Amino acid sequence: MTLQHLARATAVATLGSFLILPVSLQSQEYALLHQVSQSAHDRAEREQTNEDHRKHTGAKIVGGSAAGGAVVGALAGGGKGALIGGAVGAGGGAIANKVRKDKDVKKREQRESNEEPRYNHQEPR
Repeated sequence: MTLQHLARATAVATLGSFLILPVSLQSQEYALLHQVSQSAHDRAEREQTNEDHRKHTGAKIVGGSAAGGAVVGALAGGGKGALIGGAVGAGGGAIANKVRKDKDVKKREQRESNEEPRYNHQEPR
């Protein structure tokens, strides 16, 4: 087996490992354990998206992962390896960003469900 075949097999195995992450299983388990209204979920997701956009969080994660993948690919296989490594890194970063965002939305939902209501409630006389 040549070095090129080995590099290609490694790249395919790395990409495959990112694609078969059981991300959906975690969200299904969460849905069964924590029932949250749709409006509360939408609000938490909207607030998290706004915060991510303000801080460019997704771009930082995906870009950093792509740069790291390109460096590793360049060391392993030169220019072509850098291109493949960058693509694999960006794909992994996109998956990592999705998982992170879903987790942060769940945290917001839990925080909001444990807080007092946001409106001023007057006790009856």
